[in-house]
Amino acid sequence: MPRRKIIAGNWKMNMTPSEAVELIETLKPLVVNEDVDVLFCVPAIDIIPAVEAVKGSNIMIGAENMYFEDKGAFTGEISPAMLTDAGVKYVIIGHSERREYFAETDETVNKKVLKAFEYGITPIICCGETLTQREQGVTIDFIRQQIKIAFLNVTPDQAASAVIAYEPIWAIGTGKVATTQQAQEVCKAIRDCIAEIYDDAVAASIRIQYGGSVSASSAPELFAQPDIDGGLVGGASLKADFGQIVCYNK
Repeated sequence: MPRRKIIAGNWKMNMTPSEAVELIETLKPLVVNEDVDVLFCVPAIDIIPAVEAVKGSNIMIGAENMYFEDKGAFTGEISPAMLTDAGVKYVIIGHSERREYFAETDETVNKKVLKAFEYGITPIICCGETLTQREQGVTIDFIRQQIKIAFLNVTPDQAASAVIAYEPIWAIGTGKVATTQQAQEVCKAIRDCIAEIYDDAVAASIRIQYGGSVSASSAPELFAQPDIDGGLVGGASLKADFGQIVCYNK
């Protein structure tokens, strides 16, 4: 059975609550594609109005981060229980910006992945290399390490339902896009790594996105690759162009 495409917008630190609702109303009629799961991952303060705004549409709402404890003295953090109660279905975990600016590690990513599954939230687990790592030829080794630690103690059933987002760090927000061949090569290596950890059935089920300056023009060729199951889209998800990315096959 073919894997269903999943195209997610990562809004990052953009859009006030009122702006979020306005953008959703603009995008609603533009992102209708029965072949694709459509997801907006929005800032925490936007989640509740966004969940309300997407009711009756094909859009789901995700979070951009969460903490790995149920509750407690963790000022400024968001718990998985808060997310599920608000209607969140997905959460981005381990984005390169979280790793770079907020000291997230492979180990904290793993803790968050396990906690997300515990609460029935699907993690979108991010991985990706720097330009130096690519130039030194260690891309696949580095990403295999990220994946193996992220999936520590994750059950086969959980893993099969997860989403992985491959985002070469050098292509995020730079306008540079990995070639289709580069993106497919790494996404296949990720799937092969999952097959090693689990088995071919889990590897065939897991969905792998490409992210990093995805545009309406690059989406059709990227999403046609055998191991690329959609995209994690940054800046373009804040514009009407996101409709063309979601409807890449029309």
